[in-house]
Amino acid sequence: MTMLTGAAVTGGANGPAAVNRNPGKRKKRWFAEVGWRHLVGLFGVLFSLFPLVFVVSAALNPLGTLSSTELVPTGGVSLENFGNLFARTEFADWFLNSLLIAGGAAFASVFLSALAAYAFSRMRFQGRRVGLLSLLLIQMFPQFLAIVAIFLIFGRITDLWPAIGFNTPWGLLLLYLGGALGVNTWLMKGFFDTLPRELDESATVDGASHAQVFFRIMLPLVAPILAVTGLLAFINTINEFLMASVFLTDTDAKTLAVGMRGMLQGGERNTNFGIFAAGTLLTAIPTVLVFQFLQRYIVSGLTSGAVKG
Repeated sequence: MTMLTGAAVTGGANGPAAVNRNPGKRKKRWFAEVGWRHLVGLFGVLFSLFPLVFVVSAALNPLGTLSSTELVPTGGVSLENFGNLFARTEFADWFLNSLLIAGGAAFASVFLSALAAYAFSRMRFQGRRVGLLSLLLIQMFPQFLAIVAIFLIFGRITDLWPAIGFNTPWGLLLLYLGGALGVNTWLMKGFFDTLPRELDESATVDGASHAQVFFRIMLPLVAPILAVTGLLAFINTINEFLMASVFLTDTDAKTLAVGMRGMLQGGERNTNFGIFAAGTLLTAIPTVLVFQFLQRYIVSGLTSGAVKG
């Protein structure tokens, strides 16, 4: 008994000295296997938050200039830039124009693409293969390559039907629809192809028409791709600049991307940076709200099945 106690006190093979060495080894092993991932994740979070914190600081900076903006505002906090944004610019009109164009283009493109995808997936008709290949080939060329031809066409349309011509949200909406229908149709067709045809056949036997099968059976089952397509269409449209800058020249008709770009032109970049940062924060609100609204549809759709067995 005495010998065992003495060995434990003096730090034998199983004594406290050996126990104290184990935590260090466990920490090194944990860092080599898991800990470095936490450091990488923390670095990624800080890297992502840096521009956001800088923009928020610039928007709340009472001086409102680029040269006076710091990562952490030290000269006080003020909402003056937000007030100047609405007082000095047509931001309210730009905001409404962007919501109208982006929302209308997203809804129309999703609806029309779903109709086309259902027809290509479930029906067999002459020219089906040629139509699919044509959509695929057209998507290989960016829409901006046809800007000259589109500009000439809209010049004629403006003379005949000014309501859908230049400097109108409806004309730009039609322009966006032409570039989004192809890729959206292909995405939705692949999703429709995964649904079992027994659903269509059973509904047809019960007397359902093609419209009833599409609206009551197919659309609820393809909710995930509808949500994803609508979200992508909304984000791409509300952030689009090249086409909008060509077709929208009146101040009241501009979108957020075109209107806010004018704040930084010439020698106004330093002076209007605070106002620009305030507008950037307000511009992000619709995209965040749309994402939060559609997120639950994406998650619930991915976890639900079409056929119960």
